[in-house]
Amino acid sequence: MGLVYQHIRIANAARPELEEVDAKALVDSGAAELCISRLIQLQLKLEPLEQRVVTYADGRKENVDYVGPIRVEVFGRHAYTGAMVVPGDTVLLGAVPMQVMDVLIDPARHQLIPNPDYPNVPGALAMGFRTDPA
Repeated sequence: MGLVYQHIRIANAARPELEEVDAKALVDSGAAELCISRLIQLQLKLEPLEQRVVTYADGRKENVDYVGPIRVEVFGRHAYTGAMVVPGDTVLLGAVPMQVMDVLIDPARHQLIPNPDYPNVPGALAMGFRTDPA
């Protein structure tokens, strides 16, 4: 499967008066989080919440700022999350916000799509528990 890119909108969830940022994101289901550039962090005035260790594909590890709260939007679906601020200008959309927005990678067409089982409203899985004794 080739690389999949998707235009997304990113906003500072705590500062709705600030302009949202349009970004071309690399979609990576092997990554967990959203990753943004320092420029986007500055545009959205996102304050560091903590430090996290990011592991890159080549095995390097680096301490980076984790910022938030962030609102991510694609196909009219939203996720509220944080993001790791990484060097460079690539935005990476990882599995956690993808799961929250209920979007999938269509490998045949090399694109991100809304879950066909729930085309109009994001679906979610919730694990219940048994209330009766087994």
